Amino acid sequence: MDLLILAAGALLILAVLSARVSERLRIPVLLLFLGLGMAAGSEGPGGVAFDSPDLAQQVGTVCLVIILFAGGLDTAWASVRSVVASGLVLATVGVVVSTLVLGTAAWWLLGSFSELRPGGGGITWTEGLLVAAIVSSTDAAAIFGLFRSGRTPPHRRLRSLLEVESGTNDPMAVILTVTLLGIVTRGETSLVDALAGVLLGIVVGAAAGLLLGVASALGVDALRLSIPGLYPVLCLGVALSTYGLAQALEGNGFLAVYLCGLVLGNRVRSHRRLIIQVSDALSWLAQIAMFITMGLLVFPSTLLAAAPVGITLALVLMFLARPVSVFACLLPFGFSARESAYVSWAGLRGAVPIVLATFPATFGLAEADDVFGLVFFLVVVSVLVQGMTLGPVGRRLGIEQSREAGEPAP
Repeated sequence: MDLLILAAGALLILAVLSARVSERLRIPVLLLFLGLGMAAGSEGPGGVAFDSPDLAQQVGTVCLVIILFAGGLDTAWASVRSVVASGLVLATVGVVVSTLVLGTAAWWLLGSFSELRPGGGGITWTEGLLVAAIVSSTDAAAIFGLFRSGRTPPHRRLRSLLEVESGTNDPMAVILTVTLLGIVTRGETSLVDALAGVLLGIVVGAAAGLLLGVASALGVDALRLSIPGLYPVLCLGVALSTYGLAQALEGNGFLAVYLCGLVLGNRVRSHRRLIIQVSDALSWLAQIAMFITMGLLVFPSTLLAAAPVGITLALVLMFLARPVSVFACLLPFGFSARESAYVSWAGLRGAVPIVLATFPATFGLAEADDVFGLVFFLVVVSVLVQGMTLGPVGRRLGIEQSREAGEPAP
């Protein structure tokens, strides 16, 4: 236990120092967290033996609850009101369109060039859609990390749009992934049942999140605790309870916890600033824990075979699937071609796809290792290429603005 505590402390210190390195070198910090986990793993200098997709998924789920709740708390309703409709369309229809385009490309690529697949042989269209669904959501942590470190973020409308999309598209990706896994592993082919499950998850999750958010805000303000430090603890309990209750009611817990945080953050009055600051710190701790855990799960020696297809699919995602979904979804809302192009390029993948990549193993999918390898390369290429070029692309498109004097950083 003493050695475990020492190792945990050392990893946290290194993670914080890597965040500073990220700011200096303009490298997305999540990549460094992931690399730190790989270095600590069994094939790295750390030599920590870890091969438990179930445990990794459980850690990732708890971390995602904390991250989504903190994201909702820190979202000002006044700043996102004008882009709620377009953001929700991107988070739902956009996810489906991106999944269809990338999934079809994966099916064709691995069918036409089966020798590229680690295990050999082609895949079905449903299996291609499964890979695409896993990587269909964008990563709020990666995007806002870049906005915090950048001197010239995009103008407020695009920042708000990306904030709404990133905070609300994770549940859709989870629903699609679980539904497709059921079809692939258990032969659940009823489209009506699948659609009914998706709608039920969205409706129940949204209702639970909104109701518990209102009730929690009223309760927190009425409680009048004499110890301010207990308010963030209480809100963490609200987040965990909201997720668990929504899941028990067959709703989507991730959507519920984000909406609960959104309502609570905009309605609560007692120690609101303290609650948000502590939640932000917990969110960073959750990101560090999640990516280090996922890094420990990675075995670099087994990933090389997935590199050609993974990198190819990442390019298809960046230059075809994501642009098609963004331009199709934003066209009715009056966004310019330049704005749509920026939103398309800002679709970084990160935490959620890596967590969802552990789901096939827990469902007993025979090709789970292949799926994890493909998703790993998709995420790394996306964060590395798009994350390091987002600033120059924004300047090239002419849609970035300098932060006004006196305006605080996000």
